[in-house]
Amino acid sequence: MDSLRVEVPGRPAGTYEVLVERGAFERIGALCAEHAPAHAYALIADSRVAGLYSSRALDSLRKSGARAESFVFPAGEWNKTRRSWAELSDALLSEGLGRDTVVVALGGGVTGDLAGFVAATWMRGVPVVQVPTTVLAMVDSSVGGKTGVDTRGAKNAIGAFHHPTFVLVDPELLATLAPFQRNAGLSESVKIAAMRDVRFFEWIEGAARGLAAGDLDVLSELIGRSVALKGGVVAEDPREQGLRAVLNFGHTVGHALESLSDYSLLHGEAVAQGMRLEARLGEMVGLTQPGTAEQLDAVLRSCDLPEELDPDLTARRILEAASSDKKAREGSLRWSLPARVGTAASDPAGGWTHAIDLSECEVALDAALRTASEVRDSPA
Repeated sequence: MDSLRVEVPGRPAGTYEVLVERGAFERIGALCAEHAPAHAYALIADSRVAGLYSSRALDSLRKSGARAESFVFPAGEWNKTRRSWAELSDALLSEGLGRDTVVVALGGGVTGDLAGFVAATWMRGVPVVQVPTTVLAMVDSSVGGKTGVDTRGAKNAIGAFHHPTFVLVDPELLATLAPFQRNAGLSESVKIAAMRDVRFFEWIEGAARGLAAGDLDVLSELIGRSVALKGGVVAEDPREQGLRAVLNFGHTVGHALESLSDYSLLHGEAVAQGMRLEARLGEMVGLTQPGTAEQLDAVLRSCDLPEELDPDLTARRILEAASSDKKAREGSLRWSLPARVGTAASDPAGGWTHAIDLSECEVALDAALRTASEVRDSPA
């Protein structure tokens, strides 16, 4: 069992707990009553997760003495929309739930973002408990308070910072995930290690076989170490005004790839590809130590993250998609890049993002795409 506290400066409670414990889901009612007491719990899950876990969660929440109601939306990133947010909000209203409600987000990153945004806006904000069911949500998206929905033009374009009151992480919930879904989440741990902790990166290198095989003991350690690292970044920069930008490594290209795939590409898979290409871009513009992309390639490959890219993909298509993202500014994109494995590249003023002209980005990304293709097609 790991019990970690995330500090949130300016938040009334000051901190919230992240509990990482195998089997803790069976005590969800008692844990919510302890950390987020409420008259009523609104349990929000997608259609797949609801069929697996909602009845057990509802029974446990009701045994704590509170009212508990289930709200289900269709599974899939493409359902993380304003329409889903409105339908869930209307459903809470029709059930007569008020300000004495706590939202419980049960699921992966899509559910955490969507349910978190419902909580952020319902009755001008009610508490949310995050109960992640995927590796990606456990190591990253359930911690930090980012909530929101996608629009046709950009991922997470509408949202709010709304930190959870409590995060319950039970690695045993990963047992129902398909291997490719489980392994997709490993990319977020690789990302934070690549930007913040070379020793953690080296640990992932050594543990990659167990991680890819779904060893729950190894995954539990990965989750605890990832949350501790992200919690430290969030404590320093809870609203992404400085250091927290380092967590965007791989996401400028990654979000573009998700959009171009009509969200058929999993977020973690897109981030893995984003890191591969962005590290090469960083090397080409002189911000990243040569050889960093090769190190990332090796670890991501060991974690069974796919290397295939759409053969019709071009730098121009990526940049057109990325330019609608929140990171685009005045004819350039701002990039979060590693200086070398374990260390983020800073600018002379101490900032953590780098503006690169779009024409320079196109040349560098085209070269990165060619290099990635050559690496993928070369004999082992």
